[in-house]
Amino acid sequence: MATNPKKKLTKEEHQIEELKQQLAEITEALQRERADATNVRRRAEEDRLRMASYFKASVIKELLPFVDNFDRALSNTPKTNEKAFTDWLQGLNGVNKQLWQTLQSLGVKKIETIGQKFDPKYHEAVQMDSESEGSEEVITEEFMSGYTIDDEVIRHAMVKVAMR
Repeated sequence: MATNPKKKLTKEEHQIEELKQQLAEITEALQRERADATNVRRRAEEDRLRMASYFKASVIKELLPFVDNFDRALSNTPKTNEKAFTDWLQGLNGVNKQLWQTLQSLGVKKIETIGQKFDPKYHEAVQMDSESEGSEEVITEEFMSGYTIDDEVIRHAMVKVAMR
């Protein structure tokens, strides 16, 4: 008895089709796994950057009272022409400048206040000038500086507001 070549060919074609289907399924699964791996790497990098930003902001928040006090001390130095004191004060001003350059390199900016329109996103009104009249809230005095890091507020500026 001779075997039917057509029937054998059909079996082989059927096996080839099954293998093609399995290959397509494996290829699709591999592509999904690659996409998942890429997404995991991307999310991990985003999380790392978010954590770095959080910790940077936390450290800078802890330094802000020092920065405020240093600025206050420099703005309230006694007026004298004594050379030693003037040289010492000039050195402190240099340290303050270096401190601000470092803070700025970290993305820290001081929030503008006096003469600016009051914006609750950046300012906290702690006093209102009750004798002023007008339709726009304008900042007339700053009690405590506010700061942002990369446009995110880390401390609101505490201000006095008047209507103008």
